[in-house]
Amino acid sequence: MKKLLFVFIIVQSILVFSNAFAGDVYVIRIDGAISPPISDYLKRGIQTAIDKKASALVVELNTPGGLLKTTRQIVQDILESPVPIIVYVTPKGAHAGSAGVFITMAGHIAAMSPGTNIGAAHPVSMQQSMDSIMSTKVTNDAAAFIRSIAEQRQRDTIWAELAVRKSESITAAEAKERNVIDIVANDIEELLKALQDKEVKIGNELKSLNLSTSAIIELPMNFFEKMLVLIADPEVAYVFMTLGLLGIILELYSPGTLFPGIVGSISLLLSFYAMHSLPVNIIGLALVILAVIFFIAEVYTTTNGVLTVGGIIALFLGSMMLLKTNSPLEFAQISNSVIIPTVLLVAAFFGGIAWFGLRAQNEKVSTGEDALIGAVGEVAEDFSEQGWVMVQGELWQASSNGVSFNKGDKVVVINREHFKLIVSKTQ
Repeated sequence: MKKLLFVFIIVQSILVFSNAFAGDVYVIRIDGAISPPISDYLKRGIQTAIDKKASALVVELNTPGGLLKTTRQIVQDILESPVPIIVYVTPKGAHAGSAGVFITMAGHIAAMSPGTNIGAAHPVSMQQSMDSIMSTKVTNDAAAFIRSIAEQRQRDTIWAELAVRKSESITAAEAKERNVIDIVANDIEELLKALQDKEVKIGNELKSLNLSTSAIIELPMNFFEKMLVLIADPEVAYVFMTLGLLGIILELYSPGTLFPGIVGSISLLLSFYAMHSLPVNIIGLALVILAVIFFIAEVYTTTNGVLTVGGIIALFLGSMMLLKTNSPLEFAQISNSVIIPTVLLVAAFFGGIAWFGLRAQNEKVSTGEDALIGAVGEVAEDFSEQGWVMVQGELWQASSNGVSFNKGDKVVVINREHFKLIVSKTQ
């Protein structure tokens, strides 16, 4: 009996030791809108924590929201993670809005700093609103999604649904009181100490956290991830798209320049990378393409700026309609502070091209046969009927219709007959 008791104690000790093993704690930082590159960054963080046998992965979160499709992927990765994930809304003044609510509640541990808040950000309405039926469908779907997360993590399902349906937002203290989060901590060191010996459910197994003595290892975004996050921003993608179109048009306007074409092509491809993950409105995109067609046509035709005006109008309307959300919870928009200056810049550029074209039409011909009409020259030798004159650096045979000239006299060309100039005295 004593031997059995001894074996039991040893086995339990081994289990406790294995569950409480103090590995390192890795920390990643999500600061900004939720986009596909953020999802890839989280995946890398989870995989690194697995490979390094970390005790936990802390996700420091500060987000106004993001794409619902990407949020679902992030939530799925967190729920299936074999490493405990602590979602920590920080620093003070930060918030977990819209998509951030789903991500925070999905964590094995949900924590917030004092002075932070959590809740659905006010729905961002794009230029095209959904009808009531579609709005109800997507809202019900999101509500069911947040309830399922709250149920799995044993958190307040009532508030979770209100955060989706009514855009309710609460402070860190209120979130702790309502069982939306597990803990309020001033910093990550305090957080890890407070979580000492707390049990979390990984799959079907309970694991006890031993984090008070764990080394904290920052896992920042690498250069490539930072670049992709920047490009995935809707406003940056819009600017890249505009630069790309301008570059291509400039190359068509002046073939062989190469630099505008190279920059334009790269910018356009970068914008396509972002646009494929954004809720692009087909009508808005069609209007932008129509604007490009108008601008190109203005380069090759003479419309006195009519096509340029049409292109500017199409570009403005297309830009305003370019993005639409498939859910009132998504955060994806291009602000007027970006659209208006961009459209004005394009308007100034193509307006300048149209103005120069119109000016060129009204200028006196400077090449060809008619270019010599009105030109002033100098008599090369004395003559009365025919002789030689120097005009625009060239020696021409001239006829004076009976008027006599002395060498050095100034004459003006009044007509041209093949290779002979008809001249008269200057006024």
